[in-house]
Amino acid sequence: MSKPYQQQLVELARLIHPYTVNEGVNSTELPSLSLIRESDITEPIFRLNEASFCIVVQGQKEMLLGQERFQYGSGSYIVATMDLPVSGQVIEASPATPYLALKLEFTCSEILEIVQHTRLSPMSNDATRRAMYVSKTSPELLNAVIRLAQLLEGDAEDIFMLFPLFKKEILYRILKGPQGSALKQMAQEGSHTYRIRNVIEHMVTHISQPVRIEELAELANMSQASFHRHFKAVTAMSPLQFIKQLRLQEARRLLMSQAVDASEAAYQVGYESPSQFSREYSRLFGCPPMEDIKRLRGSMY
Repeated sequence: MSKPYQQQLVELARLIHPYTVNEGVNSTELPSLSLIRESDITEPIFRLNEASFCIVVQGQKEMLLGQERFQYGSGSYIVATMDLPVSGQVIEASPATPYLALKLEFTCSEILEIVQHTRLSPMSNDATRRAMYVSKTSPELLNAVIRLAQLLEGDAEDIFMLFPLFKKEILYRILKGPQGSALKQMAQEGSHTYRIRNVIEHMVTHISQPVRIEELAELANMSQASFHRHFKAVTAMSPLQFIKQLRLQEARRLLMSQAVDASEAAYQVGYESPSQFSREYSRLFGCPPMEDIKRLRGSMY
């Protein structure tokens, strides 16, 4: 890592440090931008990861998508091209040098607008890419992120005028990056990735409804065999593994945030059998639902 590049990272850390007063995720005045701080190694955190770009400024993190691990640290970034159920764990952090990261969410329409108004060539429909990847941040991309972070110190007019421009530049440079084709595929209507993304949106919004692979394949305009193959290529999971992760993570959220018992949470996310729900919950999170929630609530204090 060159000295100028290191100085860029130090400057980015300086810019975001005053806005990460709380541990965990800190919202900002900039739309779709959040800042993350952890002063110690964390346990795995399960959540639905939105379509986003996240650059690590200090520390190191590991993300698990299905059985695929992504490890990234200072000067690297991770992109999720669509909503994905993941678990993430900070693996390098300390009070003196906390884990610091900047996360920028985006939409399919924002990507499509950039592709349509530049000379970035679309990818072949046959090139099915993983919906999550890690890459090294180029100096040009890092400069764009620093300019965006400087708006944290700006006024409302600066944010209104400049934030959309700086966000567009960041997305443009990601698209030009070595793995930008995965992002192009997400926005290219008719591509396998585009159709899988539409199915995932349907699964997220209809989480409690019965899952029928033939109906999902029809929604994707694919044969069942082709749908299963491309779904796993994009998400690193089969459709049934994916919906199970979605349901269990949503059930855990309900148990933490609402006064519901395990049976009610299971019903709300589409389980007909409370015993099956409890078994699968224990397999994913390490212990039965109410024991897990008690442990999580205890760790908050």
